[in-house]
Parts: sequence; C-alpha cells; structure tokens
Amino acid sequence: MREEELEVALKVVIVGNGGVGKSSMIQRYCKGVFTKDYKKTIGVDFLERQIEVDGEDVRLMLWDTAGQEEFDAITKAYYRGAQACVLAFSTTDRDSFEAAHSWKLKVENECGEIPTVIVQNKIDLLDHSVVNPEEVELLARALGCKLIRTSVKEDLNVASVFRHLASKCLAELRDTRDFDFITSPTHHHLHPNSLTISAFSPSHSSKNHNNGTIVLRPSKHHKKKKNVLKNACKIL
Repeated sequence: MREEELEVALKVVIVGNGGVGKSSMIQRYCKGVFTKDYKKTIGVDFLERQIEVDGEDVRLMLWDTAGQEEFDAITKAYYRGAQACVLAFSTTDRDSFEAAHSWKLKVENECGEIPTVIVQNKIDLLDHSVVNPEEVELLARALGCKLIRTSVKEDLNVASVFRHLASKCLAELRDTRDFDFITSPTHHHLHPNSLTISAFSPSHSSKNHNNGTIVLRPSKHHKKKKNVLKNACKIL
C-alpha cells in the first residue's frame, strides 16, 4: 500500500495527578481555549483533532483521564488500546512529579511499552517551582521518555507534544501497512490472526464481537483508501 493511501487514527491517553493541567492541555490543543478555573475530571473525557504529519493525515483521539485515585478502577480500563501516552506533572506540585513513575507503570500494565512523553507543565510559574531542571531530566532518562516543558496557559510547546507522539507512532506503523481494518456491528467470522477491540468497552476480546468492534486482518487487495491502525481503538 502506498504511503499516500493511508489514513491513521491514534489513541492517546493523558495521565498524571489531578490539577496538573491535563484537561486544559487538550482543550488548548483541540479548541484553542484556556480557562484558569480548575474543574476535576470525573472518569474520562475525550477530544480529537486532525493533523498532518510527514505528509499523512492523522486523527488524534485524546483521552483525558481523572488523576484522583478514587477513579483508578474506571480510568485504567480506558488505557487499553492506547498507542501513545502523555504523562504530565506540574512545575508547582511536587507530589505530581514524584508520582510520575507510578503513572507510567499503570499505563504499561494495560498497554505495554508505548511511545510516551513526559510533560512538565506550568513553566510560566518557574518562580514558584518545586522541582529543579536536573532532577526532571533525570526522571525523563530513568523512564526512557522524551521530556517536553509546556505552558498550557501561554500555549507554549503544547502542539509539539502531540506532533512528536504522532511521528513516533507513524514510524511504528510502517511495519503494519499490509493490514486492513473492517468495521461491522455483526461480524462473527474473523480471520484467525485478527484482533478485536470494542470502542465502548476498552478491553481486548477474542470471543465477544459486540457493536463497535474493529477487526484488523491481513490485506489481500489494495483499495483506494484504507485506515491502518496498530492495536488501536476507533470511535464509531
């Protein structure tokens, strides 16, 4: 399949303690707005944006997850099927910085190793910083992740976070371009190597093929336009 025939959808989860700016980040990126009023996310929230990366159209599906521990049972189910992760902490919140390791582990427990960016948000408040640059860089190296410092309020480097992740995912997708996707609300006869992911029940399943199921299988014929998804979840 030729590169120009691909349409890619990527699921990205945004994780981190409450109050670090996760919701504000996706609101800024997808809607171009910022509000200083903090409103706790209950469970998960969802926004999407279409961009072009390396000559390909990419639809980013951004899942904003609650940062409070009481929502763990809900939010961790929505990590499944994610292809990339934003792990955010706040310049002015020491606890959010120290929780970064545990957030990465939570995502890895559901998704395995996926492209991840460590985001130090609120760098417009460096005068009130409770972390120093050296320890932030050590954290990024320890977790094996790229570090990007952002100010959602000033719209500084926000787009760079998602563009970097999209580029990383596209590089990984280049090895899967012999795959088709088929969507069917009543698809019961699956290719033996197929993978099914329910859009509204994020767990993987090889037996239950409910409404909103995506099926990935080897492609035998090249059509004009195909979606290539790697372990992804498409909202139907």
